Amino acid sequence: MPGHNMTIQRAVSLKDRNTFGFDVRAEYFAQVDSWDDVNDAISWSGKKSLPVFVLGGGSNLVLTRDIEGLVLAVETRGIEVVNEDSSSITLQIAAGENWHQFVMYCCEHGYHGVENLALIPGNVGAAPIQNIGAYGVELCDVFESLDAISLSDGLTHTFSRADCQFAYRDSAFKRAAKTGFLISQVRLKLNKIFAPNLEYGALQNAMHEHGIDRPNAQQLVDLVCAIRQSKLPNPAEIGNAGSFFTNPIVSPETHEVLKTKHPQLVSFPDGERFKLAAAWLIERCGWKGHRENGVGVHDKQALVLVNQKGGDGQSLIALADKIVCSVSETFGVELEIEPLVV
Repeated sequence: MPGHNMTIQRAVSLKDRNTFGFDVRAEYFAQVDSWDDVNDAISWSGKKSLPVFVLGGGSNLVLTRDIEGLVLAVETRGIEVVNEDSSSITLQIAAGENWHQFVMYCCEHGYHGVENLALIPGNVGAAPIQNIGAYGVELCDVFESLDAISLSDGLTHTFSRADCQFAYRDSAFKRAAKTGFLISQVRLKLNKIFAPNLEYGALQNAMHEHGIDRPNAQQLVDLVCAIRQSKLPNPAEIGNAGSFFTNPIVSPETHEVLKTKHPQLVSFPDGERFKLAAAWLIERCGWKGHRENGVGVHDKQALVLVNQKGGDGQSLIALADKIVCSVSETFGVELEIEPLVV
């Protein structure tokens, strides 16, 4: 077996490594916490002509079947300063660091820009794939560059912000998930001056409720955490991957037609276009709280699909397909699934 401290196991259950808690198996499995381990694992799988599947926190993933080849769980740690001046600091963060713990680290050290992204589950390495975003802020707002290891030859490539082609919940890595890169470290440029984005409606409401005009960084993180916890179930209690569908973006013409037919339509301007609230569309179609085959739609937030008891990924995708069809029939709008379906 390769590696100085890495073991490759056979037929390992991934039940505890995906937030839905679906019980699928990895044909081979290795946990890696150093780049030597990663290189060893890649060359081992290369010799056996096995595909490699990179697993982060498993919080944005629907596993519908057993995974062939080698599943690599990336557990690398470390945060270091790459660049610093009087107003900003650039940090390099290892892919295996927990995202929310990184946000808390920034908050404690007075590095600003990621407060609105508190409590998003998953690891730092996965954050650029999805271009994670919440409450008016996206990862690309603070992104500098990243390093990724090619799974085919083990060589490291650096990707600039332009290379990553960030878009709403999207990036070159998400679209090319099949080409095989393992993101190894991410560099983010943070502000030393606190200039929060407080525009988002839910944030405004929470500030109003708590009687806060201008929150400090810690207060902002606390508010964001409170909003998320009120809306999203804890995966430790009920299997889920947070928001399951992205909010559809439509043209002004489509928006006008929808608004005329459905005056209560919930939407937000998004540049020239409009972003629709997927949760509202799903709820209007009567899916909130629906259950079938061990899976269902959360009763507090229609955007969250859940594993009730012993459901599986195939049942979940079958339910998601029904929701997509029903929203399409009712509103003529196509919903897209946010997590990676495997």
